[in-house]
Amino acid sequence: MNEQSALPVVDPSSLPAWPALEAHRMRLADTTIRDLLADSRDDLRIDASGMSFDFSRQRVDSAVIEDLIGLADQCGVERLRDAMFAGEQINTTEGRSVLHAALRQPRTSATPGSGPLVIDGRDVNADVHEVLDRMSVFAEDVRNGQWRGSTGETITDIVNIGIGGSDLGPAMAHRALAGFVKPGLRCHFVSNVDPADLDRMLETIDPARTLIIVASKTFTTQETMANAQRMRSRMVDHLGADCVPRHFVAVSTNADAVKDFGIDLDNMFGFWDWVGGRYSMGSAIGLSTMIAIGPVNFRAMLDGFHSMDVHFTTAPAHRNVPLLMGLLSVWNRNFLDIATTAVLPYSHDLSRFPAYLQQLTMESNGKGVRRDGSPINYPTGGIYWGEPGTNGQHSFYQLLHQGTDDVASDIIILAEPTVDTKGEQDGENVRHQHDMLVANALAQASVLALGRTEAEVRGSDVPDELVAHKVMPGNRPVSVVMIPSLTPFSLGALISAYEHSVFTQGAIWQVNSFDQWGVELGKSVANGILADIESGTYNDPNVDAATRHSLHDYLRMRSSN
Repeated sequence: MNEQSALPVVDPSSLPAWPALEAHRMRLADTTIRDLLADSRDDLRIDASGMSFDFSRQRVDSAVIEDLIGLADQCGVERLRDAMFAGEQINTTEGRSVLHAALRQPRTSATPGSGPLVIDGRDVNADVHEVLDRMSVFAEDVRNGQWRGSTGETITDIVNIGIGGSDLGPAMAHRALAGFVKPGLRCHFVSNVDPADLDRMLETIDPARTLIIVASKTFTTQETMANAQRMRSRMVDHLGADCVPRHFVAVSTNADAVKDFGIDLDNMFGFWDWVGGRYSMGSAIGLSTMIAIGPVNFRAMLDGFHSMDVHFTTAPAHRNVPLLMGLLSVWNRNFLDIATTAVLPYSHDLSRFPAYLQQLTMESNGKGVRRDGSPINYPTGGIYWGEPGTNGQHSFYQLLHQGTDDVASDIIILAEPTVDTKGEQDGENVRHQHDMLVANALAQASVLALGRTEAEVRGSDVPDELVAHKVMPGNRPVSVVMIPSLTPFSLGALISAYEHSVFTQGAIWQVNSFDQWGVELGKSVANGILADIESGTYNDPNVDAATRHSLHDYLRMRSSN
């Protein structure tokens, strides 16, 4: 199946559930989360894929949930979901299927009697596993020392050169799964076209022991190829022109460009147009991850993704974690006027997770027109940002607690520390520190949601002149995700939950969550400006006046060396 999706486009604000939700907003205007927590709210605590998702600190009651689910039904969320999993071209502006879920299906994934999923005449599951099998063989060869560099040295350093989805996912996963990385194997991630990014990495590696993965679907991505060409020059300078086939591999679909670069096509790992960059870490884009943690652990991560995929497609609406995550985000954005969500992982190893979610959420749903091009007159695409754990408490949490803008928060907690607790004394120290970390996380969730009233402040013998300064309004919506331990499986399931939450939000807002035309325009304009810089032109009539002035300043200040 590969037909264009013909699902109707509607204005969600014109549907019956929308004014009902507006009425709920007014009804609950004087009801706080503290009031709502007087009830058990067990219906807002759900287990999925081994994790606990607690939405009880959200500013909703059962009637709100009912009408949010009604809005999803009226907007066709389930129909669009099913069309996505069936391979219909729901990315209508690019005429593409959206099948990142196919990247993590087991080898025998077809429903009995349904036959394989076929896109452009190809069996999707067979193609996915052919690439995964090739990746597995290559990864094991690097890990066990069978793959060697041009001078016969084993590989100790992996450099992933990519940008956007070709960088954020692998970099985040490598940090998150540090405890599963093969000892003695180091991974580096270069994405910024700023030459300092590459230079700082080059200071830490031995070229003879380094393998470079160039990750670009088209092999023309400007920033990636600039870094790749410079990396190639540096490697050739150290090891000679014959080094390229033993030190460079490609994740791409452009065989001609890969060959011209000097990479052996046997070491090119492809993926497909139905994989969007920000959804691609389960594809060949994850090659650095597979080398680092091994094929078995990589498969476990894919199984975690798949577990949440199955939950999203089968769980009833009231117990469907990604659906409810998305609907609560819509409630906060469109009805409570909360424009931003802070992602707060109480885990150092998840420190890159907020940056990963920034692309996933804001590149997907930062849109101002619906799928049919009609303008939108309601907010979309909430702003996601954050930092890990207690560091944030000593930075921006002041605004979360007492600022004039409400901010929603996702607090992510691990039940087990990610470092070894072996050794009697150090094990006790590690456990104590981890308990301290979790206590801080739960305290912040409590204070953000409940606050601290004036009466409670006065009851603690605070001087009158300080009472107002110590009141915490609370009533900030908080979701708490509890993960038993940070494993490849749980990481995959966590990411999948957010992917499908983003899908749900986009489906409600009727946007195409799978294109990024705003990104493309900036690239084309940059190419024109670069041409002006290289020719020393600052009065290009095709460039706006402000940019011409900036170009003039840059050319004047730029070093001639």
